[in-house]
Amino acid sequence: MKYCDFNGCSNKIAKGAYCLEHKRSKRSSRAKRKKKEIYHHENKSFYNSGPWKSMREYIYERDKGCCSRCGKFVFGKSAHVHHKVPVKDNPLLKLDPINLILLCPTCHTIEENKDKKEKVFPSYFG
Repeated sequence: MKYCDFNGCSNKIAKGAYCLEHKRSKRSSRAKRKKKEIYHHENKSFYNSGPWKSMREYIYERDKGCCSRCGKFVFGKSAHVHHKVPVKDNPLLKLDPINLILLCPTCHTIEENKDKKEKVFPSYFG
């Protein structure tokens, strides 16, 4: 028998490094390492759909792979397609090419954190 390896613990154990009181459970360590979700939970199925993937491809081709804000060439996962009007604000515009622009990760962060809302159709609504 030996003492538990936890600092200051006086419990004796037959095998292993820690007593039952200080032993980590496998569940808690897995929960801590859970991968963070990229998309909002309510929109995740939309971002995995075929229509979104083909629209994303179309926007990439339309913008020639360049960020609409800074002009930098972006490729692969670095190419973010941004909704000018968020999907939660107007679901009807989620696949409208006028509402979508290609951005690099830096510009996408800036656009997502803007406070004021931009007009998508300024000529129609004044």
